[in-house]
Amino acid sequence: MQKPNFTDRSTMSSNICTANDGTQIFYKDWGTGRPVVFSHGWPLTADAWEDQMMFLGQRGFRVIAHDRRGHGRSGQSWSGNNMDTYADDLAVLFKQLDLRDAVMVGHSTGGGEVARFIGRHGTERIGKAVLVGAVPPTMMKSVAYPGGLPKDVFDGIRAGVQADRSQFFQDLSGPFYGANRPGAKVSQGLRDNFWRMGMQGSLKSEYDCIEQFSQTDFTEDLKKMNVPTLFIHGDDDQIVPIHNSAQLAVKLVPNGTLKVYPGASHGLASTHKDQLNADLLAFIQS
Repeated sequence: MQKPNFTDRSTMSSNICTANDGTQIFYKDWGTGRPVVFSHGWPLTADAWEDQMMFLGQRGFRVIAHDRRGHGRSGQSWSGNNMDTYADDLAVLFKQLDLRDAVMVGHSTGGGEVARFIGRHGTERIGKAVLVGAVPPTMMKSVAYPGGLPKDVFDGIRAGVQADRSQFFQDLSGPFYGANRPGAKVSQGLRDNFWRMGMQGSLKSEYDCIEQFSQTDFTEDLKKMNVPTLFIHGDDDQIVPIHNSAQLAVKLVPNGTLKVYPGASHGLASTHKDQLNADLLAFIQS
């Protein structure tokens, strides 16, 4: 087994890697030490992880986050906007940076991306995984998962994105961060930043991604996650309800643990950042 690549790096940089089909994938690569690789949710960018990257980077970790193809600053490919390709794009990044013993952290759609990456590429380069408010095993109602959401919910998302993406993202930021709950303390700045990240992406790519996060079944991928895996989920997640996601997914992972945040929303990486940062650090160091 090769020695983990914890190269001494003292620079903060952002870079581009080239996917198998030529699409340019933007990524941030900060700090020094054991690599922690972040995958963002829909329709966001690597910027959604800035609180966690800053925190872990200051504590001796190399933190890496990419913009999924069609999102943020990455290339806006017309095709290839599917979970298999997202995972393969990430595999190219792992190979280019020669990452080993990495901790993968995925939120929402990014949690599906982590699961599919392991399902397709194994855990040779992976030491641990964390899925935060993640979509696996699957979001949509089916025979296997009768507690899922009906297809018309996602048809409504597609219609809203295509009709007026800008207004749809402004409205979605409310339930995303739990701003629609009594007594919620969610700043307008946070909601505006959600809109900003969403509007950086390609309409076509973000539209295609709706099917991917809602209809992909990650059951078999979860069974292949043979590294210590931590699920973190808010019990007031209005976007990815916990009963059909983390509570089921943790049972499919060989070495999985679930930590529930009472009252937390889908956007807990921002609303509960101090708690999440502490839990990530404790899990990585355990």
